[in-house]
Amino acid sequence: MSTCPICRKADADPKYKPFCSRRCSEVDLQRWFTGGYAIPAALDEGAEDDGEKD
Repeated sequence: MSTCPICRKADADPKYKPFCSRRCSEVDLQRWFTGGYAIPAALDEGAEDDGEKD
């Protein structure tokens, strides 16, 4: 079995796989909701002017 990706202490429970408990699964969900797992993106300055043509 693999360890829980949140607490890294317990083995994953098949009921909450890949987490060890409901608590760890909810911690992960909360991180998604608050942007904790956001991927940084570089802003393209030309993208703002796509609608405007001279």
